[in-house]
Amino acid sequence: MSFLSEGRGRFVLRLAALMAPCALAGCTVGPNYKRPSAPVPAQWQVTEPFREAAPKDAIPKTSWWTVFHDDELNSLEDELLAANQTLKVSIAHYDQARASAAVQNATLFPTAEVSPTIGAQRYSGTRPTGTNIPLRAAVTQNNYALPFSISYEVDLFGKRRRTIEAAQASFQASAADLENVRLILTAELAADYFTLRQIDTQLALYARTVDTLQKGLDLVNSRHNGGVASGLDVAQEETLLNTTQTQAILLQQQRKQFEDAVAVLIGKPAPDFHLPTRTLSAEPPNIDTSLPSDLLERRPDIAESERQMAVTNAQIGIAKAAYYPSLVLFGQGGWNSANISELFNAESAAWAVGANVAQTIFTGGARRAQVQFSQAGYDATVASYRDTVLNSFREVQDNVSGLQILQTARKSQAEAVASSRRQLDIANSRYVGGLVSYLDVVSAQQNLLINEQEAAVIQGQRLIASVLLVKALGGGWDATSLAAVQVKPKLSDIVAP
Repeated sequence: MSFLSEGRGRFVLRLAALMAPCALAGCTVGPNYKRPSAPVPAQWQVTEPFREAAPKDAIPKTSWWTVFHDDELNSLEDELLAANQTLKVSIAHYDQARASAAVQNATLFPTAEVSPTIGAQRYSGTRPTGTNIPLRAAVTQNNYALPFSISYEVDLFGKRRRTIEAAQASFQASAADLENVRLILTAELAADYFTLRQIDTQLALYARTVDTLQKGLDLVNSRHNGGVASGLDVAQEETLLNTTQTQAILLQQQRKQFEDAVAVLIGKPAPDFHLPTRTLSAEPPNIDTSLPSDLLERRPDIAESERQMAVTNAQIGIAKAAYYPSLVLFGQGGWNSANISELFNAESAAWAVGANVAQTIFTGGARRAQVQFSQAGYDATVASYRDTVLNSFREVQDNVSGLQILQTARKSQAEAVASSRRQLDIANSRYVGGLVSYLDVVSAQQNLLINEQEAAVIQGQRLIASVLLVKALGGGWDATSLAAVQVKPKLSDIVAP
């Protein structure tokens, strides 16, 4: 070995000795992640008398919609989970995030390459040699080589660890996003379904009213033919009958729109899909809202925002690692011979080992700007996280208050419907007795229809508000499930091609 070779060998050994303590200590630059605080109310704002009758039922952790005890809704939700295309997009993004985390995990291991070579080359017999000695003839030379190389970048200052940390947090954020998309879609389906059933109830009321009005028109026509009722009475009843029929026809258009929306959600072509008519009979379940602080662990969109903060926090460390040197250890070896029969002889072996240290000295401020960029990105995710938390509290409070108001409205509207029926009965009796004109009967019929329609709308709104409350509470999901969402190196993955 020459003096120069000995000097290089000593340099490599000294360099490795200097870098090893830092590598073993696991130096990691950049801030360690800690979830920022967010403003949390002490309790929900609930007015009397609902405080004493606080909801107690827990939301199922998987199929939250089963709390409504509607078999048809359960079947539709199952179809959505199996065939919804938006959900499939989110599943594909989730798989991409898992693969991306696996790519970063692969950097924990060295890379190995092999590049066998077989070749032959003929050298010209009259080629220039740089000397006065003439060449005798052309020369043909074979070349057989089987080289391999191994390289590994030592994670001195935690750039790789921060990158893996960011990839894992991004994978968990994708898992939370998938749950959020699933929650949004299933809630949308439930809301559309109950709206459809509300319209069915309204259509049933219109059908019953049309039948009643037709009988009333027959009565008025009979009285008119007998000279008891005027033509004005007939015209008034005909007008109300035709108007009611028109409203029913227009409501059919709304029903079709919601039916088509359900078809898209469950992955079916709208022209081929139809839901049989069925009036609304379900009642809103009692939902346990728990404490506001629990919401931070129950909503997947909050969990997604929190994981995005972890991603951007790790990116600060990645940016700061650019200030420090990198160390790459490498080894090369193999066999090279002009004769394939001598390829694996000891004399044909060749090898080299070494280390490469790289340090960027001047970047024109690019490194500092990258750190500032990463810090600003983290600040943005913190603000987004807090905004998501605030909106989640608003959504829960809005639906809690809405359910209370709709419950009160339901009671008063039920009384209004009962009063309207009594009014119609009285108006019919007084008209038959000749005490009032048929205008009073028409007015009473209109009032009854309006109040019955409003009662149906309120009932539908109660169910929709319940769906939105379940959605606002996270649909029974729990952020602790994200702890299992990790990609860890496995031997089968490491050695896979």
